[in-house]
Amino acid sequence: MKKITPQMRVLLAVTAAALVTLGCASAPNVAELNTLTQQIVKASFRDQGIVKASTLINTDETNKACSEADALGKPLDEKTAKLIEEINMKAIKWPSDGKFIGDWKEGEKIAQNGRGLTFTDDDKTVNGGNCYNCHKIDDKEISYGTIGPSLHNYGKIRGVTDPNSAASKLIVEYTWGKVWNAKAYNACSNMPRAGHSGILTEAQVRHVVGLLLDPKSPVNQ
Repeated sequence: MKKITPQMRVLLAVTAAALVTLGCASAPNVAELNTLTQQIVKASFRDQGIVKASTLINTDETNKACSEADALGKPLDEKTAKLIEEINMKAIKWPSDGKFIGDWKEGEKIAQNGRGLTFTDDDKTVNGGNCYNCHKIDDKEISYGTIGPSLHNYGKIRGVTDPNSAASKLIVEYTWGKVWNAKAYNACSNMPRAGHSGILTEAQVRHVVGLLLDPKSPVNQ
């Protein structure tokens, strides 16, 4: 983040004055708040390394709709939420070779790895999934976040004994889709769209699905 420059102080002062003025008449609408936000972001952030400030502004309609609902303090209406889920469901890329299950050992490495997409990385850095930041996965791991639900015994409690069987097909496909693009199932999910956003490759998603569903994985012990 940049240091506060005189130009930024002027912008912030103007923004504050605008908000006060708007507040005297009526609450600012979404378009006005978006304009003010874009001005502040442009003045406050710069490109550095592989990180581009434009990614904070040039987002897709899904993120825009969810951000606006969050700013207004109310959830999306059911019709809009369903439309967003349908759009994101159509955007899921299913495995090109038809194989959903990868190596759970590689999946564990990806889940533990939080590197990638920062200004200290470069385009050769292999991204991690940083899954433990939000979920409990392996019961032996003592450091994990709780923003998302526990994934311990994920496959076991869903009755997956052979992830390659016809009986497991629906839960295997759901798991792939959820990792690839969580907003296909929950319009304003906090979970990153790992595959859709290019955070993880198809091969990496396959390994993470293996971590969650392979009966030999520590997740299901």
